[in-house]
Amino acid sequence: MQISFEGRRALVTGAANGIGRAIAHELAQSGAQVVAVDILARELEGAGAHPSGRISTAACDLTRRADTQALARDYGPFDIFVHSAGGVCGQVGRPLEEVPEEDWDAIVAINQKAPFLLAQALAPSMKERRYGRMVFISSGAGLGVSLTGIQAYASAKAGEIGLTRQLAHELGPFGITVNSVAPGFVRSNPTTERQWASYGAEGQKALLNRIATRRLGTAEDIANAVAFLASEQAGWITGQTLSVDGGK
Repeated sequence: MQISFEGRRALVTGAANGIGRAIAHELAQSGAQVVAVDILARELEGAGAHPSGRISTAACDLTRRADTQALARDYGPFDIFVHSAGGVCGQVGRPLEEVPEEDWDAIVAINQKAPFLLAQALAPSMKERRYGRMVFISSGAGLGVSLTGIQAYASAKAGEIGLTRQLAHELGPFGITVNSVAPGFVRSNPTTERQWASYGAEGQKALLNRIATRRLGTAEDIANAVAFLASEQAGWITGQTLSVDGGK
């Protein structure tokens, strides 16, 4: 099955590194013109360094409605939208009673509020053209229990999965599909590297033994799943959350 995005324009958030960067590169490799977005403007240079020349970059605070509306206006219209921005915002697991309100808000803002704001900004042009693909990078934490122990992260990712289902039903009549990919543990950025190291040799071995394929995933594994859901071949798939976790 050959996937082609020739003639398509894609927006990928969280593209400065890790999974987001891999997704941007995969879509560009398959022919899409990609706008790679992150709040980390300095790190976006690497995201745009692709031999296809099909990636441009933009820095944006995705938790601000004015910024997402400007992004849609100045860089769109888009056929494909992938929200990979998110994560734990540098936080670690703590007892419930020790979590500051602002820490909760930060995680919910980028993992749940941001995809809502972006979908809101991009939907009108997709509706007008009666075509669109939205893919959110959720997490196994939204389907079960977070390995990080961070309450806000598990809650926000579960909310993102709920948003996927709701938008799929609302936007489906306009030819727009909305799906999410729930990665298992992937060593894709400094945060996940620290998390992996914190498990120690025995914890790492135990984690691998719980995975059917007996290996961790890669950012490219996630990018491949996203490419399929964003493709023409997935036109009758919507409202779904695909676990890409090596089998558990």
